[in-house]
Amino acid sequence: MSKSKPIVPPLLVATLIASCNAATNTIPHTPFPAIRIFGDTTADTGNNNYHSQAVFKAKHLPYDIDLPGHEANGRFSKGKLISDVIASKLNIKEFVPPFLQPNISDQDIVTGVCFASAGAGYDDRTSLSIKAIPVSKQPSMFKDYIARLKGIVGDKKAMEIINNALVVISAGPNDFILNFYDIPTRHLELDGFVRELYSLGCRNIVVGGLLPMGCLPVQMTTKMRNVMRFYVEQENKDSVLYNQKLVKKLPEIEASLPGSKFLHANVYDPVMDMIQNPIKYDMLLETNFMCNVISKTCTNHSDHLFWDSIHPSEAAYKYLGNFVDAQIRGWLKA
Repeated sequence: MSKSKPIVPPLLVATLIASCNAATNTIPHTPFPAIRIFGDTTADTGNNNYHSQAVFKAKHLPYDIDLPGHEANGRFSKGKLISDVIASKLNIKEFVPPFLQPNISDQDIVTGVCFASAGAGYDDRTSLSIKAIPVSKQPSMFKDYIARLKGIVGDKKAMEIINNALVVISAGPNDFILNFYDIPTRHLELDGFVRELYSLGCRNIVVGGLLPMGCLPVQMTTKMRNVMRFYVEQENKDSVLYNQKLVKKLPEIEASLPGSKFLHANVYDPVMDMIQNPIKYDMLLETNFMCNVISKTCTNHSDHLFWDSIHPSEAAYKYLGNFVDAQIRGWLKA
């Protein structure tokens, strides 16, 4: 005598299907399973706070004052950085944690972390005096990350995540501010860096260009004449030239690396537009000159392009993040 099969009521089946569909519909679509961030201060979400030798650390207010908890956590702004904004726009995660954070969760390892270090540059010399983690050394952290990822999801799944993840590189300004304008014979080492990332499995790589260097408050201040600050036009021209070379170089690298996709993230034009059209964005230039424990900031943080003399505000990062997000989505359709 055969055993009778349990009968599942039709109403229960319908309820289960509806619940599954509802759960599926509430999960936002993301074109990438994870995000990886490399670079400098504009991308460092807190690694320097855990790097004992680093000179630059965002461990005090008013840094990160508008983040949940209102405590400094390593970001050189009042809130989100462009890396956080991009991750959020792509529905990957709201905040990208620093890899060196001691209590980083397995889930964060799987969905993406940051390897950037405040003060870093493509040229190792840029990082020497301030003890930042040079861009060229950040792949070493990435290798440790890969080992942990494999321990969580297994070798095959780990490489699948790495191959399909989005890599964002934001670096370059420190090379000019801390290095090249003093030692003009130095040169960038972008090519070798991205090739190493490729050898480790990275395939979708976004490389940020330079913003208008001559419009950074710190550059305007150091070059001011008769207590008057002006945009340093030659440095803006340097930024344009650098970006033009980057736009030309990336397709050459892509052509030499099968299966890779490179995108130049244009940050120069949107920042220049914010500077030249402040009324359009309802923004002033900077909240304060130097961000430290005794410096006072404007109460209207969101009305300023720069948070301090070098770093953009969260409001500026949000505009830039939206701009770059549109570039990425266009890139994916191409």
